[in-house]
Amino acid sequence: MPVEFKDYYATLGLPRNASDEDIKKAFRRLARQYHPDVAKDKKAAEEKFKEINEAYEVLSDPEKRKKYDQYGANWKQGEGFRPPPDWQGQTRHAGNGEQAYEFRFGGTGFSEFFEQLFGRRGRGGFDFGGNGFDRDEFTQARGAARGQDIEGDILVTLDEVMHGSVRSISLQRTNPQTGKTETYTFKVRIPVGVRDGQTIRVPGKGGEGAGGAGAGDLFLHVRYAAHPDFRVHGEDLYYDLEVAPWEAVLGTTVTVPALDGRVNLRIPPGTSSGQQFRVRRRGLPRGPSRERGDLYVVVKIQVPKQITDEEREEWERLSKISRFNPRQAT
Repeated sequence: MPVEFKDYYATLGLPRNASDEDIKKAFRRLARQYHPDVAKDKKAAEEKFKEINEAYEVLSDPEKRKKYDQYGANWKQGEGFRPPPDWQGQTRHAGNGEQAYEFRFGGTGFSEFFEQLFGRRGRGGFDFGGNGFDRDEFTQARGAARGQDIEGDILVTLDEVMHGSVRSISLQRTNPQTGKTETYTFKVRIPVGVRDGQTIRVPGKGGEGAGGAGAGDLFLHVRYAAHPDFRVHGEDLYYDLEVAPWEAVLGTTVTVPALDGRVNLRIPPGTSSGQQFRVRRRGLPRGPSRERGDLYVVVKIQVPKQITDEEREEWERLSKISRFNPRQAT
């Protein structure tokens, strides 16, 4: 079944030969602009934010970008997208010889295009082998088999990790032989402190069983939405703080963002680029206990790319009177 092709380069406003640094800068700029916390139209911003995250998810990953580029180079405007046969997400066949149902998700934060190419969806009507049945046993039991489990990905924001949420998820099931489509909508709870890569199980929302057996389950694999300011390592957050050379030499006090407000931080005199400062208990929750990780502020010393004649004179004067030599062993 064809789906809409997603032009991830257009989403980020980039040419196809964009560098990794270009991709990162474009994402951070757009993510700050459309972050639901700062946008006036939160509903529209939320949808745009998801599109930006999806594009960044693919283009920032060398393997995903390569696969995407291989297909995108041959795509023609106006054509419905059909994934090549060797890609993920192809329809499987049930063990009784009947073709399996096709499943589509809604509300997970990822488009159908992404799910077709990069998702981890299980497809099919019945599960043979994984639940104790094989084809011969199915025939002997005359159809008594539990429904197949279905897998998908769900995009979770750091705000949802902080506070938890309840998401409305839709699951569309289509019989490719008859064309009949059914749509189910249900609620999924995102727990506080959920981890990237963790699996959320939704019982009974998988494929239908046969012969009176129960339905399979839906398994949603959590993927953190990229944040324009923070990198995530476990329950700790990392923030890159850009400082001027004189701030690093003389010291200063700055205000840095956190997920739940802002933090005043003192940068002591003589701070080096790459030096880290820990702000305790301003990271992500450690599971349901709500005990939190830490926020690490990483100093990045920036130098001006353009200076005035007056500034140049001052820098030259400083170079003559300073005894500091970074290449001299201390």
